[in-house]
Amino acid sequence: MKYEMQVEKPLKMDNQHMLQLKNIYLAPYMQIATDLIGKARHAGGNMFRHQIDTMAILMDYGYIDSVLLKASCVHDCVEDIPDFDHNRIINVDEDGPDVYKLVLEVTRKPEESKPQFLQRIINTGSQKAKVLKCADRISNMISLGFVTDPRFIERYCDETEFYILPIAIEVDYNMYQELINLIITRRKYLEDSGYIEEQKHLQKVEQLKPIQ
Repeated sequence: MKYEMQVEKPLKMDNQHMLQLKNIYLAPYMQIATDLIGKARHAGGNMFRHQIDTMAILMDYGYIDSVLLKASCVHDCVEDIPDFDHNRIINVDEDGPDVYKLVLEVTRKPEESKPQFLQRIINTGSQKAKVLKCADRISNMISLGFVTDPRFIERYCDETEFYILPIAIEVDYNMYQELINLIITRRKYLEDSGYIEEQKHLQKVEQLKPIQ
């Protein structure tokens, strides 16, 4: 599958894109997303806010695409709302079936491990699925700045570097650059907190232990 890399990032929204956005029917998808208000996030806030943040990141990068923006509003609903009725998305409007298909692309299946899920997007994800996953991860990496669990931060940075950067470099150069910068700043926090030095010390201690 061939992907088209976006290399330009607009400084602001022009009138053409404003009029395009004006005609996108977002309100019903936002209403569905409010089902996530009660689902808290590790970094604070709730999952509804994360949906809207992901949509804002897409708009910031110049993506004014009806299916993509609608899917961003509900991208966690299938995975995070118990017994979610998929017809709620499909029957919203004429874009509903395509929105649901895109949401499924970025939804982890019950039988998938996290690495298998991300590898599936790398291998077979559509252009829109990869762009949406990058926006989703940018939102998550920004929220990571409010997390104080160093092991979680380290694991999430490693996961982003190993799985998300290969996705980003195929579809959006500026998203790729932002993700790199976010990884650098989060790892700097680990260094400044002494966590990296502590892990190195623990590794040395383990190496010095006598073999039983």
